[in-house]
Amino acid sequence: MKIFIAGIMQGSLVEKSIHRQDYREELKKLLADRFPGAEIYDPYEKNKNSLYYGVETGRETFMRHNNMCGQEIDLLVAFVPEASMGTAIEMWEAYKNGATVITISEMTRNWAVKFLSHAIYPNLESFSEAIKTLAWPLPATAQKG
Repeated sequence: MKIFIAGIMQGSLVEKSIHRQDYREELKKLLADRFPGAEIYDPYEKNKNSLYYGVETGRETFMRHNNMCGQEIDLLVAFVPEASMGTAIEMWEAYKNGATVITISEMTRNWAVKFLSHAIYPNLESFSEAIKTLAWPLPATAQKG
């Protein structure tokens, strides 16, 4: 099983900075505990200096991640406490190509969250509880919102 951790990095920030990324470590631990042996890809872990990438490296990284979500993964877990265009594209690529998309967000009225997610949890705490008994593959009726 291949899992991609998608989530807000730059979001709507105008300045050259990123949102806190501490949620990624918690997600990696939860996913590794629930799916031992799964290959978990964290794009932030692999690209911590992405704010300083030149145009070509940035474009290649962006396209590679979107391609990965569209062709290589089984599960995408998206953390979106607020809108994230990159995460929405990753969710779309995963969804349209048959991967399961689990979203952690309170934005249940947002169409990308609502229509591209197989399951939605409002926060990390609720996802942490749910993952302990999460059936795999996720049943089609699991969608919330």
